[in-house]
Amino acid sequence: MSSLAPTLEAFFTQRLIDQRRCSPKTVASYRDAWRLLVNFAHRELSKAPSDLQVSDLDAPLIGAFLEYLERERHNAVRTRNARLAAIHSLFTFAALRHPEHAAVIQRVLAIPAKRFDRALVSFLTVDEIDALLASPDRNAWIGRRDHALLVLAVQTGLRVSELVALTCSDISLSTGAHVRCSGKGRKQRCTPLTPQTAAALGVWLRERAGNPGDPLFPSRRGGSLSTDAVEWLLAKYAAAAALRCPSLRAKNVTPHVLRHSCAMAL
Repeated sequence: MSSLAPTLEAFFTQRLIDQRRCSPKTVASYRDAWRLLVNFAHRELSKAPSDLQVSDLDAPLIGAFLEYLERERHNAVRTRNARLAAIHSLFTFAALRHPEHAAVIQRVLAIPAKRFDRALVSFLTVDEIDALLASPDRNAWIGRRDHALLVLAVQTGLRVSELVALTCSDISLSTGAHVRCSGKGRKQRCTPLTPQTAAALGVWLRERAGNPGDPLFPSRRGGSLSTDAVEWLLAKYAAAAALRCPSLRAKNVTPHVLRHSCAMAL
């Protein structure tokens, strides 16, 4: 019987979900890494995935897999290192269940992450931010929603996943106006709002007229916006803003760039 299959199952159900309570995104990332590795091992070893043993996934095979990610799948070094982290995590778990494979496991755990050059952080200037915020057509409901979303994103630096998860009750416009969110690593955060942002959100909330648990920035159908939708609308407004602020043409404006811009302003 394969020693890898039950170990993989226990790793995801017991280790990641029950013990560590990892987020769905982390579980999905680890799942994708192991799906790629198992398929690679199947091709290299001509062995059915159900027959793979822990000993089959030795350091030379893992090294070849990492090279395959970079050369054939054209993965960036960050992605390559993320896949390796998923492999290391399972082998650390497997070390307790399969001491008979301790030598193989130790050699795999000794594979280091690859170093890489860190690019300069991109951010928007004050003029570029003003041009971006002026782009939504506030004569339309969609434009007013998007303007409020962009104002909040630029001032608070919230991640795009945090923005789309906000509900109407997460905004407090009383004394000490702030926004509450559940962020990365299950961290609860309160971020103060400037008077300008609070005013923009106050106008939007009155028009939104939603219940406390309703999405703060709904889609046309009333549900929460997706992160892809936010990325798309931001790219659209950045292209429009570039007509009045040409320096934007040289920048790839993403939700995370707005987060960097907030940090630079601070």
